[in-house]
Amino acid sequence: MIKKNDQVLVIKGKDRGKKGKVLRVLPKHSKVLVEGVNIKKKHRRPRKQGEKGQVIETIAPLSVSNLKLICSKCGKPVRTGCKVMAEKKKIRICKKCGEEV
Repeated sequence: MIKKNDQVLVIKGKDRGKKGKVLRVLPKHSKVLVEGVNIKKKHRRPRKQGEKGQVIETIAPLSVSNLKLICSKCGKPVRTGCKVMAEKKKIRICKKCGEEV
């Protein structure tokens, strides 16, 4: 499960190998916006007379399946698991080191 402000690694696509911070999660579409990854160029027409058109760079969403979470403790890309604590609170754990992510 990937949440906002997590560090992730891109494992598929043209930006393979890049790391970035999650800016926004779109769970309905299972997509994520990652800082500095999957940047698209959008051509914008002039709005007013005499104004010039522009090329704007925007961040496009990536599929969650193309990302791997980076553990904050061991610093490696990992799979995550869930652990239920005594207070009936779920936490994410790293499958490599067993620590809380």
